[in-house]
Amino acid sequence: MQNSAWKKHKSCGTSSLLPMTPKKPQQWLQVVGHAGSFHVGDYGTLLKKFCEGEQQCYLRLMEDVLRPFVPAYHGVVQRDEQDYNMMDNLLTHFNSPAIMDCKMGSRTYLEGELQVARERPQPRNDMYEKMVAVDPEAPTVQERALQAVLKTRYMQWRETLSSTTSLGFRIEGFRKSNEECHTNFKRTKSREQVMEALNNFVESNTHIVWGYLRRLKQLRQVLEASDFFRTHEVVGSSLLFLHDWTGRTGVWMIDFGKTAALPAHLALDHRTPWVEGNREDGYLWGLDNLIDILANMLPLT
Repeated sequence: MQNSAWKKHKSCGTSSLLPMTPKKPQQWLQVVGHAGSFHVGDYGTLLKKFCEGEQQCYLRLMEDVLRPFVPAYHGVVQRDEQDYNMMDNLLTHFNSPAIMDCKMGSRTYLEGELQVARERPQPRNDMYEKMVAVDPEAPTVQERALQAVLKTRYMQWRETLSSTTSLGFRIEGFRKSNEECHTNFKRTKSREQVMEALNNFVESNTHIVWGYLRRLKQLRQVLEASDFFRTHEVVGSSLLFLHDWTGRTGVWMIDFGKTAALPAHLALDHRTPWVEGNREDGYLWGLDNLIDILANMLPLT
């Protein structure tokens, strides 16, 4: 990629490209998500389609104790007249890694989205089709007559099928180092099903499980001390898991497009069950369950 094709965004301040050492760009393996949202940048960076909310989160996170647990953020660049948030490509330091995306929290929609859906309801045919494809009995009589459902209704329904509601996280998808992909986890709900999926991802390698467990316990400790975490509703965010044949493991928090700052009087513990108005997201409850499941995958000693 030619450097001349890039220009730093005017609101970016000092150029952060200079101190970065050139690294071989590696293909960004997008297990799940929207095609075209990502591009591999120069110098071991990743470009993600610009979202102002996400930019604000990264700027705050770079000053927070959580910094080691998120991709380093390098500002905004423009390519073909489209703005992108530029961050470290986490795959750069791994050798043909296995990669997994776990969506954290007990819900994946913001309270604000429920409010908008009530005030300006927009029934969607595409989501109705998705719903009946999984469960023909799921739509109400009214939804059947319309052949459409509201987005929030679809999302709430979908979460009851997966471990989002029962465990506070769900596996979105994973790809093994041999390029074998698994993305069908919409009905993976019980602890046993989740454990089976995780065991498949790590290929029963206890050394890899230990590595993930250590990292997640460190993350939990830092989350509980983080000002950013206490003052934000963290919804729709994922943990990205990476390991390779050398035994190296890593876990990072990614995707902050739906993470919202709370009013000044509010702070979350991220474990209290959500009721509308309390803004709780269940993130730590999900992390507790994930740690517990991984611990149970290890042999008793």
